[in-house]
Formats: sequence, structure tokens, C-alpha cells
Amino acid sequence: MKMKYIGAASLAICVGSALAQSNVTLYGVVDMNIEYATNQPGATAGNSGNRVSMQSGGLSGSRWGLRGTEDLGGGNSALFVLESGFNADNGTMGQGGLLFGRQAFVGLQSASLGKLTFGRQYTTLFDLLANFSPTGYATQYEPVVVGLGLDFRSNNAVKYTGVFGPITAEAHYAFGTGANSVNPLSVAAANGGNGPVAGQFRANSGYGAGVAYSAGPFGATVGYDQFNPAAFAGGAFAGSGSVKKAAIAGSYTLGPAKLMAGYRWGKNKDFAGNEVLGDDYYWAGANYQVTTALGLTLAYSYEKMKNVGGVTSGLSNPWELQFVANYTLSKRTDLYLTTAYAKNAGLALDQAGVDLNATGYGLAAGKDKMLGAALGVRHKF
Repeated sequence: MKMKYIGAASLAICVGSALAQSNVTLYGVVDMNIEYATNQPGATAGNSGNRVSMQSGGLSGSRWGLRGTEDLGGGNSALFVLESGFNADNGTMGQGGLLFGRQAFVGLQSASLGKLTFGRQYTTLFDLLANFSPTGYATQYEPVVVGLGLDFRSNNAVKYTGVFGPITAEAHYAFGTGANSVNPLSVAAANGGNGPVAGQFRANSGYGAGVAYSAGPFGATVGYDQFNPAAFAGGAFAGSGSVKKAAIAGSYTLGPAKLMAGYRWGKNKDFAGNEVLGDDYYWAGANYQVTTALGLTLAYSYEKMKNVGGVTSGLSNPWELQFVANYTLSKRTDLYLTTAYAKNAGLALDQAGVDLNATGYGLAAGKDKMLGAALGVRHKF
């Protein structure tokens, strides 16, 4: 829904001072499903069971947002995005209760030079790999944290995006990323990611860069991302770790089918320089548009564990197979079936006993596989 504010009084009330050629768009998604998942931790320690539940966000995270632009003339414009995630099953806010936890940024854009934005926004690696995820970062079973890290949304970030013919170039720098979930398999140092640290410019910083190419049926991308979580002991700064990821991916479209594959290298170190996680992550998949209304997706993900907390041998390698069938009822509403089977991990490749994605898919004790299936409806506005 678009609302154009022309009168000065209306602008002052609704969106503040702006020029006549300004617009603000209200948009959103509500996504709900009924899910069945196996080998969930039971109510009693050490027990397990299967779970039937209602879940918010099967193919897309439920959200609402505002985005706006102002024409400054000469091919230049100002822009902003405010996007809030929520859980439609219970009405609570997403992203840890943040008001605009998904995105909150302002910026300037030039038709010839590119776009510069400031605020809470997606990292470069997230943006570049979005078109190479077979499931399009589908919320429910996508191993997005395994692939991209906990800081795929960064606070205090400045980002440049430039589109030059078939090439897109992007880079970002975050003064304090805000990836405050602490986990030995994903974050290199305790208490890291809570914003800038006075006197320690590197602490909690993050940065990344990459390029993507798209022409005709072929697409490719390469990118790098790094997050430097701070560690504190007794309330004092102890040092910074590092979470490094580099990825390459490609795609090819052939009629109604699109094939995709990619590889991501990763290495995490604590503030003392000890490696706490080293892995190689691979994925491949395909989209097939059966009819104008029905689309099918098949995706496979595999994580080669090379080092977990100093252990380098005898490690289990998680993998997951996903299938999605999506039927479009209209331009705004669709029905879907999404399924996944994971081995040596929970769904979304959550590790045994550790829920990396905070989705409730950590395996029950003594289990090494999980099956999930969900029927849902998604409405966009």
C-alpha cells in the first residue's frame, strides 16, 4: 500500500519534512503453519518425543515494515527502511524483542554511483548469497546461521551497494555488530557482540565485501565476511576473537528450472587465538516451476566439521535434505508444504544439544537425526 504525502501539514504529521516527490510504502508478510517434528527434547531431562505445533514463518519470517524514498533531483534520492519481525502464533516481537529487529537504516542513492546506507542491515555475504539459496532463505529449515554466522544482521553498519550492468559490488563495515548470542560452536568469545567498546576499535567490529555477476541464464558470486566478538572477564575487556567466512556460488537457469550450488569456508578463533570452530559448508539444489502456480524446490546442505573446540577427529558431519512445494493462489497469497530431514544434527543443522538458530530444533539427547514437515499459508501485503 503506497501513501503519497504532498501537503506540508500531512508530511509533518506522518513522515516529517520531505519534498513533494516522496513516497512511503507499508508492507509485510504473515506466514503460519502446522508442523510435525521428531526427536525433540522431552519435558523431562533425557527424554525425547515428537512434537506437533504451530509455527510462525515457514517460507518467510512474519514481518511488517515501512520503506520510503525522496527524489532529490539529478538521479539522486534519499531512502529509509524500518522492518519489524513478529511471531504470528503468539503476537510477540521477533529478533529478541527489538522494535525494528529485521532492518532499520537510512541512506542516499545515486543512479550512477550506487547506494550508501547506515544502520541495522544485512551483511554483504547475506545479500550476495540470497539468489543462490535454493529455498531463498526459507525461515523454517534453512541453515542460515551455519552458512552465514550469527551476525548476518549487523548493527551500527555502513554499507555500499553499486550495480554496474551485470555486476553488483557490495561492501560493509559495522562499528559494533550486535550478534549477542553466545555459543561455543558459532561465536568465538563469551559476551561478544554487544556493540562498540571504548578504546578497542576492533572489538565487536565486522566487515565484508564481494561481487555478484548475472547475465542471461548464468549467475555467480564471491564474498567474504568477518566478525570480531569481544570477550570480557570480571567486567574488564580481555580481547577479541574472530569469525571468518568466505563463499563462492553459482547458478544456471534452463527453461522452468534453476540450478544452484555453493561452498563456504569458515574459521572461528577465540580472543587468545585458539581455533574453536573450523568447517566447510556445501549446498546444492534446484527450483522447478511446474505451472504458473506450482513451484517445487529441492535442496541439500552438508557441513564438514574440521575442528570443534580443539577436537579434530571423530567428528560427525551434519547434512540436511529439504523439499518445498509452493502453490500460488494469488499475487499475495500462497499455500505450501515444506519438509526436511537432517542427520547428525537437528533441523536447520542445529547441533546436538546446541540450538544454533534459536528455533527449537536442537536434537534430544542420544538422537542423531530429525524429520520435520509443515503445512502453511503465507500472505503478503
